[in-house]
Amino acid sequence: MKATGIIRRIDDLGRIVIPKEIRKTMHIRESDPLEIFTERDGDIILKKYSPIGELGNNAKLYAESIAAQIPHTICICDQDCVIAAAGPNAKKLIGKLLDEKAEEALIDRKHILMDREKEDFFPLILDFPEVFRYVCLSTIIAESEAVGFVCILSIEDELDDQEFKIAKIASDFLGKQLEAYVKSEIQSHKTAVHFTFFFMIHIYYDSIIIFY
Repeated sequence: MKATGIIRRIDDLGRIVIPKEIRKTMHIRESDPLEIFTERDGDIILKKYSPIGELGNNAKLYAESIAAQIPHTICICDQDCVIAAAGPNAKKLIGKLLDEKAEEALIDRKHILMDREKEDFFPLILDFPEVFRYVCLSTIIAESEAVGFVCILSIEDELDDQEFKIAKIASDFLGKQLEAYVKSEIQSHKTAVHFTFFFMIHIYYDSIIIFY
């Protein structure tokens, strides 16, 4: 961890304000979810929650599967950066931040096919040395929330409706997979709660029997 030297007080409702400078640097927007972690030595850690990150290695495998079928770069992004990539320049792309206009496109839930020679083009990746002339992106939507992109990038070969459909199918699939994952997590949590309740009831009645 890096010390910032900033101290904030907790209000009566247990709330704390994250300074604007940190929110801007860490790309934390209003209503963005944060995960809270605690450590044994008393540290409290806040981390941006990435729904796409829940897919883990599945996102990487899916990107590799698409890249095996088409000769272009495939990226899977969350709201801030590239979390999985396959194809040309894949290793250079992982972890790279998205351009501000890409974040705006995510908020607008866009599905776009762009050509660098046209006025509506914007770079997907912030400060990336390779120049992609053609960019196709499709928003991943899960539980009615825009959570990321599936992107197809090409330096020379023009992208057409075929790549656009592939990106759209991929984003729809990942959105449904993420929804299924969330539902399974909720169900497993309910099962754990029911088991704990049953166990407590069982102990309670056993104690009554022993008492009598």
